Amino acid sequence: MPNTQHPIELLRFNTCGSVDDGKSTLIGRLLYDSKSLMEDQVEALEKSAAITGGGMINLANLTDGLRAEREQGITIDVAYRYFATPKRKFIVADTPGHVQYTRNMVTGASNANLSIVLVDARQGVIEQTRRHTYIAALLGIPHLVIAINKMDLVDWKQERFQEIRDEIEDFLPKLDVFRDVKFIPISALNGDNVVDTSKHTPWYEGPNLLAHLETVHIASDWNLNTFRFPVQWVNRPNDPTNPSLHDFRGLSGQIASGIVRKGQPVVILPIGIKTTIKDIWTYDGSMAEAFCPQSVTLCLEHDIDVSRGDMIVGLENLPGQGAELTARVCWMHLRPLLAGKKYLLKHTTQTVQAVVTQIESKINFDTLELEPAPVKADPQTPAFALAMNDIGVIKLKTAKPIVFDGYSTNRLTGSFILIEQGTNATVAAGMLSAPIEPVKPEYTDFAI
Repeated sequence: MPNTQHPIELLRFNTCGSVDDGKSTLIGRLLYDSKSLMEDQVEALEKSAAITGGGMINLANLTDGLRAEREQGITIDVAYRYFATPKRKFIVADTPGHVQYTRNMVTGASNANLSIVLVDARQGVIEQTRRHTYIAALLGIPHLVIAINKMDLVDWKQERFQEIRDEIEDFLPKLDVFRDVKFIPISALNGDNVVDTSKHTPWYEGPNLLAHLETVHIASDWNLNTFRFPVQWVNRPNDPTNPSLHDFRGLSGQIASGIVRKGQPVVILPIGIKTTIKDIWTYDGSMAEAFCPQSVTLCLEHDIDVSRGDMIVGLENLPGQGAELTARVCWMHLRPLLAGKKYLLKHTTQTVQAVVTQIESKINFDTLELEPAPVKADPQTPAFALAMNDIGVIKLKTAKPIVFDGYSTNRLTGSFILIEQGTNATVAAGMLSAPIEPVKPEYTDFAI
């Protein structure tokens, strides 16, 4: 009999917050209490107790794998862990709390459905709380959990929980991107309200953290309205042992958004030629339709010159196209970003040369407002720069036009990275502003 069960959903989430807020301990507690650890992992925890923890099992060591992290009791790099429950599968990214590792937080949260921002109940809301909440909003993460940790150190006072909640709710309207926000009082060290509901919070009527992670609605997180397919590879098997593949020519890649069906009319950008989808192939064979984020091979009705970097899109809600771009960027390099510098810009499956023409503003994390660049008096002196871990708005000009969407509409076709020429170092992650206008219909109406 065919398997009629629906596949278990995968939730990607990250933890963030300030130093010593308990991010690594929280993930360790999730893994430990949900019985997601192997026997050898438990044994390794017991052995590592001699390094940190004073003979007690240190749950943070499940993610803090670097020796420097264990010796200092901090998180430096992003650590990914996988676990599953009968209701859902999870991939969690433990990201650093130090300001100097903000770039690591951006990396770890870039693909997340949900972000957990930890707040120390004793310290309350600090700059890193606002910084990481802002970055979660900037990255378009739809679901947010504010985990108010170490409640046991403030005697589980409901008043303290409410004070922190009120302060965060004061600045959340400035972000206005989260579909839902959940506040949960926890003690990661003792396990209260993490996997098991705590008896210390009779005043809290919401779910524990794991119950929320298992039930938060993520099915609508993907953009299924606008079809986007960046071509990654032209698939020509040319297998002499299989005559049926002699003339096979498909276009392989990952569907960035939307749904594609056999017989669907599409347009190839940037050349603007219309055609239809002849067939859709996966490892399991031909299929009638596919949707994001599936990786597929598309066969077109007409023999068109399409190559890596081109984009196949639906005829509705067309993307924008242009060489002059506006974007928010998180700067990741020790050397500051200055206007006039040239970089390589990697967008979807293509890489083009680009120059930063202007730095417009920089975010102030105390106010969560954008501060405009000052007027430059001396043309030989840079008036404004983005230092490492700064976030600001810049203007770019690319060597050739790219096809893109605004990041708020499509996280895949609206994002890019900047690469330093010569060293190939990734120096920035960027989120594109919405195009001024879509590709002109008369351009896409060109027929074969």
